[in-house]
Amino acid sequence: MQDEIKITGEPSERGDRCKYTVDQPLVPGESAFFASPAEPGVSALAEEILAIESVESVLLAENVMTVAAAHAVDWPALALGNVIRKHLRAGGPIVADRYFQDLPSEGDLKWAIGDLLARQINPAVASHGGFVELIDVKKNNVYLRLGGGCQGCGAADVTLKQGIEKAIRELVPRVGEILDTTDHGAGRNPYYSPGK
Repeated sequence: MQDEIKITGEPSERGDRCKYTVDQPLVPGESAFFASPAEPGVSALAEEILAIESVESVLLAENVMTVAAAHAVDWPALALGNVIRKHLRAGGPIVADRYFQDLPSEGDLKWAIGDLLARQINPAVASHGGFVELIDVKKNNVYLRLGGGCQGCGAADVTLKQGIEKAIRELVPRVGEILDTTDHGAGRNPYYSPGK
């Protein structure tokens, strides 16, 4: 009998995303993003999940898979943990090596995302007294910091996921994780106060 693969699913509050944490790497040291439809033959796992009605994207990063849908979904009913287990037990890479060979360089990503922030994103968030700063790009992962009115704002996560992330992915589809490095509980008057 094969060892059990432990997977924990954490749906978002709105039910339109679910993060699955696996007790072993899916893409060791890498991240890969797939939107519907997935490129055939690059990731059988992503292809199978994107074939599910209403699923819009799959993000694989180290030992985490995040699935986004067009609307709230009953994630336990989809039994995606079983789909992940099936692909892990099949052996072989979860994402083909050719996906990572075709990634843009860190320098190209920094330039393109910096330009996008300056031309499109920052003028939009400036109307709320905010700004978005590109901190770094490592491999295909993007690190951002939100400041001004965006720091601690209750809508910061929505702004990041539905606005900033969407614009970055439209520009560069092979961006991996887009990470918010902001300390939303710091500052003189944050909207968000961390739980005790």
